[in-house]
Amino acid sequence: MDAYHDHPHEPVVLGEGEVYGLLAEYDTPGELVEAARKVREAGYTKFDCYTPFPVHGIDDAIGIKRTILPALIFGGGFLGTAGGLYLQWWCNAHNWAWNISGKPSWSIPANVPIAFETTILMAVFTSFFGMWILNKLPQVWHPLFRIERFGRVTDDAFLLAIEASDRRFELDKTTALLEGTGPIGLETCRLDPDPVKKQMPKWITAMIVASTAFALIPFAIAAKARNSKSSEPHLHIFPDMDFQPKFKSDTAMDLFPDDRANRGEIDGTISRDPASLKADPIYYYGLENGAWTAGFPQQLDLNETMVKRGQNRFNIYCTPCHGYDGQGHGSVPERLKLTDGRSGILNPANLTAPAGTAVNMPNGQLFNTISNGANTMMGYAGQIPHADRWAIVLYVRALQRAQSASKDDVPADQQGSIR
Repeated sequence: MDAYHDHPHEPVVLGEGEVYGLLAEYDTPGELVEAARKVREAGYTKFDCYTPFPVHGIDDAIGIKRTILPALIFGGGFLGTAGGLYLQWWCNAHNWAWNISGKPSWSIPANVPIAFETTILMAVFTSFFGMWILNKLPQVWHPLFRIERFGRVTDDAFLLAIEASDRRFELDKTTALLEGTGPIGLETCRLDPDPVKKQMPKWITAMIVASTAFALIPFAIAAKARNSKSSEPHLHIFPDMDFQPKFKSDTAMDLFPDDRANRGEIDGTISRDPASLKADPIYYYGLENGAWTAGFPQQLDLNETMVKRGQNRFNIYCTPCHGYDGQGHGSVPERLKLTDGRSGILNPANLTAPAGTAVNMPNGQLFNTISNGANTMMGYAGQIPHADRWAIVLYVRALQRAQSASKDDVPADQQGSIR
């Protein structure tokens, strides 16, 4: 391969096959960039440079156009967004629409997370496969691999190759052009006359086939599981916390003579927290001497602060059904009437009607209703503390009093400001 140094006008010829192109080697990256610029200015388009590291300015010298891959990725991401939104709309609003508390069956905000994920997924697939397709990969065989000096391209060689398929390629003229760029080596690359050597190695083909077969195994297992029945439990590849060395309360346990895992409460013990005893029946249950109390627990201060606290809790937990005025026209039943026309499905009580049930309830019974629920109303004992439930009772009484108030209830010095 060093014959060029002694005979610079006689390129080294490799093989006897059809000419693939010319390969020139340069001593420095700067010489390679300058040579690439001269080749491009001469009108050649099918040529490339090979370097062991990125060389600044070589893209402009070769005339490489901006890749269309970003546009393809954008298109793939857009299709992912549209596909994700359509899939959710078709499943949740069209094919199997659910009416949940009268809420809309379709809205963009609720479907953004899945659409975001499908956008990323399709953009990544487009980026990965688009890069392979645009670069015509995989290409396990190339004519330049036959040239010994090309093996140094990842080490210290700076190479430029012009393909014979270029419309301006003529062996003598192209050779003269490259000689004028000052290369330290110039070779004519020919195609291998043996077509067998151009084929993909059999071991690579076997690996691709085997990998494809193995990739189909999970899908085959899933298909079998969906179309078969078994009395055995599913195979837990990732058991997480499904199986633990423990005994549940209703299972047998041979550690004790009675074979019970649940040991129950220990006799003679009480809680360290006095409040957990709930020894005050009025405060914790609304009961006084076994009947509903008409008053309020004595440990509560019935003042404006407690009324405002009750209003705050009422607006959070009660207004969706009973409305802000307590008359039963909350957003949930009103929307249900508008969407389905079924006014009887949910008919909250009017808490302020003079002859209504809530007005005639003792305070203790109203407290118990808030705690444990009634009819279709759920209990809120697990969400609202005892003191806040009594605050709601006080605010409900304030609403009821406001509905039946008269002019005489207004102080005399303020009656003149009534409109």
